[in-house]
Amino acid sequence: MSELFLTKDDLIAAGALDWDAALADIRDALALLRSGEAVMAAENVLPLGPDPRDKGYGLPARVGGRFNAAGLKWTLHRAETPAGGEAITSRTVLNDLGTGQAMAILDSAMLTRVRTAALSGAIVRALVPGVKRLAVLGAGAQARMHLDMALALFPDLRQVHHWTPSGRALADNLPEGIALVAHDTPTAASLAGEVTFACTSAPEPFLGPVVMRPGTLLLQTGYHEVSFDAIDTADAVTCDLWGEFARTSAKSLFQMYRAGRFAEDRVAADAAAILLDGWRPAPDACIYFSSFGLNIFDIAFAARLTRRAADLGLGLTLAP
Repeated sequence: MSELFLTKDDLIAAGALDWDAALADIRDALALLRSGEAVMAAENVLPLGPDPRDKGYGLPARVGGRFNAAGLKWTLHRAETPAGGEAITSRTVLNDLGTGQAMAILDSAMLTRVRTAALSGAIVRALVPGVKRLAVLGAGAQARMHLDMALALFPDLRQVHHWTPSGRALADNLPEGIALVAHDTPTAASLAGEVTFACTSAPEPFLGPVVMRPGTLLLQTGYHEVSFDAIDTADAVTCDLWGEFARTSAKSLFQMYRAGRFAEDRVAADAAAILLDGWRPAPDACIYFSSFGLNIFDIAFAARLTRRAADLGLGLTLAP
């Protein structure tokens, strides 16, 4: 297989927005991690300026099984979109795990959003099946990807409640039978939903204990939207994985841990327990899920799509 360069359009043509395939990748990568056939190395973090949200991240991983690949995702995150640029830029370099052969360089900013939204979708399907009322906080690329995922995976969805600090619309319109309702505050939007997706780059929390109600799920994929008191109020605190990144990540849960307000043994379940073992909370529990973002998902998605792209003749072949 020749090394390819794959753009966003190539990846979409190869099936990047196939949500059923994405959910299968999530489950298989978690199973491989559990069996020792997938491994993540600690991320390398490069500050890019005085704003703590401006960072570069190097995320290496290997994933065996049907993925059989190792790689590195290099991503730049900026709190504000620079003039003439983008808030998030990303490339993934991928090698065949068996032979070491270079497989591809991928434009992976969109893939990051897909794998994050796919995990969110898998968690909601498991914990709040039949969700009808969804709240989405934010209107950036990650929030819009979460909306696209929800429209594809939640057939009972009837209302999308929305808030964003910028005032931007989340979408121009939704399919017939699904109402899009804008709110003036994040609290009002979250209170209107059974499930809340927090998808912003907020440096300070804006969600307090009032949003933590029985029978709801608050899923945080953003930066620091949720107060420590709100997390304390949850009946079950869950996350994709607990790891060494708890010592450095700016996510709300890990900041709470470093402040001495949260002990690791309070984690009720991780993603593998939820998706592989069938862990479920008590009836009418209020659940908080912290989504850090696992390197293994990046490499699994990239490997599946690279092989599919090669089969379809997509991408630019790079010179050896």
